[in-house]
Amino acid sequence: MTNILFYLFGSETNEQSILENMSYVMLLMGGVTFLILLFENVPYGRYASKRYGFPVNVKFAWFVQEMPALVVPLLLLLTTSAARASYLPNRLLIAMYLCHYLQRSLIYPFLIRGGKPTPFLSFASAFVFCVFNGYLQVRYLSHFAMYPAEWITQPCFILGFIMWLMGMLINIHSDHILRNLRKPGETDYKIPKGGLFRYVSGANFLGEIMEWAGFAVASWSIQSASFAIFTLVVLSSRAVSHHRWYLEKFDDYPKSRTALIPFLF
Repeated sequence: MTNILFYLFGSETNEQSILENMSYVMLLMGGVTFLILLFENVPYGRYASKRYGFPVNVKFAWFVQEMPALVVPLLLLLTTSAARASYLPNRLLIAMYLCHYLQRSLIYPFLIRGGKPTPFLSFASAFVFCVFNGYLQVRYLSHFAMYPAEWITQPCFILGFIMWLMGMLINIHSDHILRNLRKPGETDYKIPKGGLFRYVSGANFLGEIMEWAGFAVASWSIQSASFAIFTLVVLSSRAVSHHRWYLEKFDDYPKSRTALIPFLF
């Protein structure tokens, strides 16, 4: 792996520059995605359409599309020189990243009940993104990110870690609520209740947005910030679409709920 990276990038200086440019590409992707989502829903689940490709089993899709976000970083850590991975701040940040994708790729897909197939275009796009982002985040943290030894006691890291942990717990709990709306074999949609769903339609999305915003604060890098902003763009759009869909489908949907931020939005 080290030889491959040297062949591709030539030097560490070149690679570090490329990682920074990849972050700007992700920000550009976020901007383009924002414009597209003004006119089109993300094509998955209730918004799936045959024009986005043949359907892929939802459990298989989630497992395979999320796996590169776990496998690519592990390959980098095991087969390349990870000059900074021995430092505690870097280790903790890498662990935060991997913890999410351990749950997302190895646990979450196998808990899904029912669920509509994922169009191939959505599946393939998610797979490519996870390869791209998995390399970007962990290569930067394991090889280039430099933090002082006391970074983990600084307000940025402490605040970011708390946000990350709260976001992950909210995300997992909200997924649990959504999953248990359906009895085995059921595929119809119901109004979610409990947890942050008391206040917002996109509680699961709010949790993941908080998670990666916290990761960005704790990491304090353009690499993590670009990921957090991209996540915000995509998931806030999903939350708004879900909120609108619930209001149209259910006459008794709580009118006090907002889309993403309690009482505000």
